[in-house]
Amino acid sequence: MNESSSRKDNAPGDSEKTAQATACCLVCAIATVDSRGQIVLPKELRDKAGIKAGDKLAVISCQSEEKVCCIALVKADDFTATIKDMLGPMMKDILK
Repeated sequence: MNESSSRKDNAPGDSEKTAQATACCLVCAIATVDSRGQIVLPKELRDKAGIKAGDKLAVISCQSEEKVCCIALVKADDFTATIKDMLGPMMKDILK
């Protein structure tokens, strides 16, 4: 049996759909930092994320060996709600 006959033929875009269905983090775009330290989020990404002019974004960084290795942006309203959901039950227990 040769390689081509043993391989399942996929329709165009199937692997992309599978990646989107199983992955939570994808590289959506490459942004350039300008001389003032500003970046522009591509319109397609802003539209998908529901980000509008004036929205606040929480900047979250991860460190490895004292160096920032990852930076993530989260809509501040979503981040605040998540923190309240996580800390709310703990605060009730602490304040009892």
